[in-house]
Amino acid sequence: MKYLKYLRRIAALLFFAPILLFFIDFTGKLPLSIHHLLQMQWMPALLSLNVVILLFLLILSLFFGRLYCSVICPLGVFQDVVAWKSRWFKKKDRSYRFEYANPKNVLRYTLLGLTILFFVFGSSLLVITLDPYSIFGRIVSQIFQPIFIWLNNGLSALLIKNGIYVIYGVPQHAVITLAMILTVAFFVLVSAMAWIRGRLYCNTICPVGTLLGLLSRISLFRISIEKSACTQCSACEKRCKSQCIDSMAMEVDDSRCVSCFNCLSVCKKGGVKYSFRYAGKKESTPVAEVNKGRRIFMLTSGAVVAALATAKAEKLTGKKDEILSRKPIMPPGARDRDKFNTKCTGCQLCVSKCPMHVLQPAALEYGISGIMQPRLAFSTQVYCNQDCTICSEVCPTEALKKLTTEEKRVTQIGIAHFRKHLCVVNTDEKDCGACAEHCPTQAVHMIPYKNGLTIPEVTADLCIGCGGCESICPVRPYQAIYVEGNPVQQKAKKPKDAQKFEKKIEDFGF
Repeated sequence: MKYLKYLRRIAALLFFAPILLFFIDFTGKLPLSIHHLLQMQWMPALLSLNVVILLFLLILSLFFGRLYCSVICPLGVFQDVVAWKSRWFKKKDRSYRFEYANPKNVLRYTLLGLTILFFVFGSSLLVITLDPYSIFGRIVSQIFQPIFIWLNNGLSALLIKNGIYVIYGVPQHAVITLAMILTVAFFVLVSAMAWIRGRLYCNTICPVGTLLGLLSRISLFRISIEKSACTQCSACEKRCKSQCIDSMAMEVDDSRCVSCFNCLSVCKKGGVKYSFRYAGKKESTPVAEVNKGRRIFMLTSGAVVAALATAKAEKLTGKKDEILSRKPIMPPGARDRDKFNTKCTGCQLCVSKCPMHVLQPAALEYGISGIMQPRLAFSTQVYCNQDCTICSEVCPTEALKKLTTEEKRVTQIGIAHFRKHLCVVNTDEKDCGACAEHCPTQAVHMIPYKNGLTIPEVTADLCIGCGGCESICPVRPYQAIYVEGNPVQQKAKKPKDAQKFEKKIEDFGF
């Protein structure tokens, strides 16, 4: 049985390494097919209603307990790495120093109940905030990836000075203060909990871990202690990063065990077994276990009832907490805003993979419920390429429908609006036309104005909201032309029959 630990570590590495590199990759060289590993995460599979993956994960949990937490979940493996590294900074007993701790059932089942309740009422707030896969994605894309980009750009500058053009610099993502604060806060929280007490986050806060803990209570295989062979040396307890082994009582809390198999390798007497739960003579369920199950059920139910009694649906859904007048622009393929906000977990994968760097995590543009979900933010020469479909291809939750290039070219994510009073053609009486020159659909075109000048005009039916016009407009701080997002993405007309007003422009006015 000792080999199970090494098999589990190899499997965890095969999942963790590609996912980590895929989020960090800022060159776009890794194949997009790696995103299939992300579809195997519990929350993306659930939100996309991927029946095949859900059945696989369900069967995996019913057979082997919380193996998902120690092999497939990237945040779980990240915690293992932190816990493993932490022991090298301890002067005493460098092996392992964990000990049994009582379960925090009130906290864990309350958070699970509230997460389910919020989602039922149409809000993904707690899903976005607590989902382990999404937390890991945000940590890597907003903390680790920028560090690698900074190192790449520094090395590039150094090599270019010496005439070596092997590595090129890439632009850094804009820092969204609120999203960064939340990401750093969870990075510190999860890391600190793992450093001190191993899988504490998984067994107190994580709703996925709590849900799988309920399934692991009836899994076919489990870790158990053979009382006749156990000497109560507590070696297994010290090695258990879930702190779920009580060596004195010779019991294992199945709901917190993540099936890491570390305890199997340290028991020299063969007292710790990984075996079929229902083998041999069936024993009646102790009264204490029955009462424990009742308490868990009552705690979860009580949390749901309490939340129902104190919260209004409109507060839970976040539909009335918008603070900005300008409508945010959803990524192409988002379709309906309500559905997008419900399905997106804010993992930031599309943000990290966007080659144009036009996607950014939202602050409060979508309201409280949409914090850290992606939105388009146009800046100087940063816009959405009409031929790029990467964000819709890598989305693991189907919050973004996968688009073909042809579909992307006519997907209207927003509509450009022209503010004549800000345009340099009107204010300075100068030829410009930059917005029309950069419009790929001819939605923005020039029409006669006065004194031989031409001024922009927008044909809404042709506009796809790519932001080419806004990104090139020289007027600052507020552009004379800007894009406002569609709550429901439409299909724009093709510019086949559109006629562009032609006039040679010598100068763009800037």
